[in-house]
Amino acid sequence: MIIGIDLGTTNSAAAVWRGGRAELIPNRLGHVLTPSAVSIGADGEVITGLAARERMASHPDVTATAFKRYMGTRRSVRLGNRSFSPEELSALVLQGLKADAEAFLGEPVTEAVITVPAYFNDKQRKATHRAGELAGLKVERLVNEPTAAALAYGIHQLDDESRFLVFDLGGGTFDVSIVEIFEGIIEVRASTGDNHLGGEDFNELLVAMMRDAHADAFGNAGRGDDALHQKLREAAERARRSLSTAGEAEMRIVWADTEYRHTVTAAAFEEAAKPLIDRLREPVLRSMRDSGLKSADLSEIILIGGSTRMPLVRAAVTRMFGRFPNATVNPDEAVALGAAVQAGLKSRDAALSEVVVTDVCPYSLGVAIARRLPGGGIEDGLFAPIIERGTVIPASRVHSFGTMHDNQTKVEFGIFQGEARLVRDNVEIGRTEVRIPRGPAGQAVDVRFSYDVSGLLEVDIEVAESGEKVSLTINDGMAGDEKSLAKARAALAALKTHPREEAENKAALARGEKCFENFLGEQRYWVGELISRFVAALDTQDPRTIDAARRELHQALDSLEGETFL
Repeated sequence: MIIGIDLGTTNSAAAVWRGGRAELIPNRLGHVLTPSAVSIGADGEVITGLAARERMASHPDVTATAFKRYMGTRRSVRLGNRSFSPEELSALVLQGLKADAEAFLGEPVTEAVITVPAYFNDKQRKATHRAGELAGLKVERLVNEPTAAALAYGIHQLDDESRFLVFDLGGGTFDVSIVEIFEGIIEVRASTGDNHLGGEDFNELLVAMMRDAHADAFGNAGRGDDALHQKLREAAERARRSLSTAGEAEMRIVWADTEYRHTVTAAAFEEAAKPLIDRLREPVLRSMRDSGLKSADLSEIILIGGSTRMPLVRAAVTRMFGRFPNATVNPDEAVALGAAVQAGLKSRDAALSEVVVTDVCPYSLGVAIARRLPGGGIEDGLFAPIIERGTVIPASRVHSFGTMHDNQTKVEFGIFQGEARLVRDNVEIGRTEVRIPRGPAGQAVDVRFSYDVSGLLEVDIEVAESGEKVSLTINDGMAGDEKSLAKARAALAALKTHPREEAENKAALARGEKCFENFLGEQRYWVGELISRFVAALDTQDPRTIDAARRELHQALDSLEGETFL
């Protein structure tokens, strides 16, 4: 049995695809949301979910929450006498969800589709994959949270053609994705976000406000993760939820046998939250730029994630787009339901046989290079993107580089993920080198990146002069599953042809060159320009750009010589 899991910062949820629809799985308490919390009991037993979260204020030294924010880092959390990594804590939450699903479904659950923030990098995705394995699950796929939400929202309107923006503000992360639906295809056009912006940050504002109100009493106490801070966090969460429907909320805690209260107005909270609201804007603008769409091109703005219930967030989205967002989808449940749809796709359910889902690469992937400066010096540590963010995956792209020195015998390539100009500000995900025959500087080295939806990146390097080849495989935690790896590699191998070599593009170029020979004067000049534009489109290696340029070429040639005949 395969299920879909939304592994969230604040809450997690599981769902299953059966009977032709996605269905949420209730936990042992009958709730469909399970707090992402872990605690250690007095006799060493592990407590997860709501029972663990309720111990946060009373037993902060043996309880952990919000650990998803540290996935992929070396940060550890000490609970009692033992330290846990973020993926180990996540695995304990996943184990609880797995057990609840097995009790509800009445059969073993062995596989899962797990969601991750779209802007999670390679290390964070690998950590999530490992958490699933530690929980005893075969992770069939990691799916981006906005993509899952788009599946939950768009599965009923596959016959329509529409574009919508998914605005996903959860407890710890913020994602934006632009999705297009056409002819049974759900295609993600762009994904951006901020991995350190969510409801927890808004809670900390309320914590700070209550601290200021009782500065003399609290002093510097509770600046870490002790009982006072956890009591303040819980009060802040309750107040933030109250402010979603009321003009003011009271924060109340009991600490050191004394009761403390503080009333927060919606206006004061909104004023304090302005810097956080401002941070929501840039990912939205970047996603619009990356997709090449304008606000008027979007059919809907879909709100996902519990933090979008805040009126100040909804007001900010309304101001950004000049219209009200769509709030009909349950923001806490959509991602889990979408994960179940993806699980149904993986199990090849007949009800989903006509559905095709594509995604995009959320980060640019490239190599470290150096360049010679006009004065003769060398600037190294530069990032050269090969697959840029927003590229529809699976994708394969090739870029040619030249050697820097005469008689160079090898070239080292660091492989990085990110957007910064300097590789030191990006994430290194691999490293390899290739031998070069001695000769003058400028020898060509072709580097091809092939990347698929499962997180498998294949790097192929070839030296033009000698034919020397080196290949490196970097995956998102699929190691050990040789059957899956072999299947993914076979799919990528089919992509490793430059668009110039594809039959339909060869035919279009041949037709253009024939027309260039058959016409004279301005018509010949015009055909030459069309061919140049098409060649430039081929060099982008972008399927969408190439398809548009090829159509333009054929339409222009049809106007000159009539339609192609067989």
